[in-house]
Amino acid sequence: MAGKRNKIKRGFGEKSFRRVNTVFLFCLCLITIYPLYYIIVYSFNEGVDSLKGGLYFWPRIFTAFNYEYVLGNGSLQKAYLITIGRTVLGTLLGLIVTGITAYGFSFKDLPYRKKLMLVVLIPMLFNGGLIPYYIQLSNLKLVDTFWVYVIPGMFNIWNMFVMMKFFSEIPISLREAAVMDGAGEVRILLKVILPLSKPVLAAIGLFVAVYHWNDWYSGAFYVSSSKLLPVQTYLQRLFEADNLGLITTNSTIVAEAAARESQTSQMTVTSVKMAAVVIGTLPILCVYPFVQKHFVKGMLIGSVKE
Repeated sequence: MAGKRNKIKRGFGEKSFRRVNTVFLFCLCLITIYPLYYIIVYSFNEGVDSLKGGLYFWPRIFTAFNYEYVLGNGSLQKAYLITIGRTVLGTLLGLIVTGITAYGFSFKDLPYRKKLMLVVLIPMLFNGGLIPYYIQLSNLKLVDTFWVYVIPGMFNIWNMFVMMKFFSEIPISLREAAVMDGAGEVRILLKVILPLSKPVLAAIGLFVAVYHWNDWYSGAFYVSSSKLLPVQTYLQRLFEADNLGLITTNSTIVAEAAARESQTSQMTVTSVKMAAVVIGTLPILCVYPFVQKHFVKGMLIGSVKE
């Protein structure tokens, strides 16, 4: 009888914990999501009306002109093309260069493997600093060019170690069977290794893509031409502006906005900034659901040793 009561008590305690845990996680999720939701609500509301406050769950005076104003900016359109180009090209080349290097290091009988590993490991532990890095980019003629966004990020040491660990755990019998069938190294890599490596490729690919999409630092320090600014650098400068005149400098939107003076007069710099935040954040958020099923599996297999 006492044992039955103990079971009932444990069952009640477990149910109570699950309920409390569910409520806590729901509140935590709400706290995390609501700021982004508030930004979306603010961006779809008239700017002057938003200054009155009281916006919590939906726009009071709905308008999409904030987005028209931002997307109609020729400078932002060019910045988007630069960012999309560097993200696609940088992610593709990053996976190729890092993946090939990791595949080579996954062979334990690689000649001079330990010495080469030491050469790769030193830059990971010791950084030369910003000024030597800038001088190196300048000597390579990469400063103020599109390739300053792509070439330096083609190889990542940490990503290489994750991919190397993953490749080394693929059964060697699969490679031996392919060799017996007459397959060369390139065919083994393309037909055997890569199909089995989708989880780690998705995980590393997401890391690299997010880096390229969110990077404003390179555009701010290594590029002086406004035609080569990525969207995040453009948005960073937009956030520092305190009036619409600074935001629309050298932009074709000025003439278009003048023809719609009634809507422009209801706009504020804050409402434009909110719309810009959504535009800069939403695309990369939409990518994650498509790689989510591979993401956790790829990271665990590539980094956990049993």
